[in-house]
Amino acid sequence: MSDQKIDTTVVLNLLNRILETELAGVVRYTHYSFMVFGYNRIPIVSWMRGQANESLAHATEAGELITHFSGHPSLGIGPLLETHKHDIGDILRESLEHEQLALAYYRELLEHVQGRSVILEEYARRQIAQEELHAGEVEKMLHKPG
Repeated sequence: MSDQKIDTTVVLNLLNRILETELAGVVRYTHYSFMVFGYNRIPIVSWMRGQANESLAHATEAGELITHFSGHPSLGIGPLLETHKHDIGDILRESLEHEQLALAYYRELLEHVQGRSVILEEYARRQIAQEELHAGEVEKMLHKPG
């Protein structure tokens, strides 16, 4: 490990952006789950509500890290764009954009803490792996068979 310390101001700012983004994910996935219709409604709604619960868990973990480093968790929420496109393909594409935004924040956090904080480095790596898996799942759902 390096003797360099983390820039707490930068890290807390990133953790708050992550918190806000994950809270937006809770709202976004919950909203999407209401808008699914058709033959595949039940498994898709179940998946989306699972994503909402996971976003809440991620937000909780970010908030706990913020207070661990003596910061104040934001009461804000990330952007919530209502496109009024409720085709499942449109919903999944919006979901993928959201996952990519969260992934970018986790990667930025990793850049700032790598070699400086084991707890934050491990957290960022774990979240990056999970977000990459989620993005892959969404891409598979968007892929047309055949």
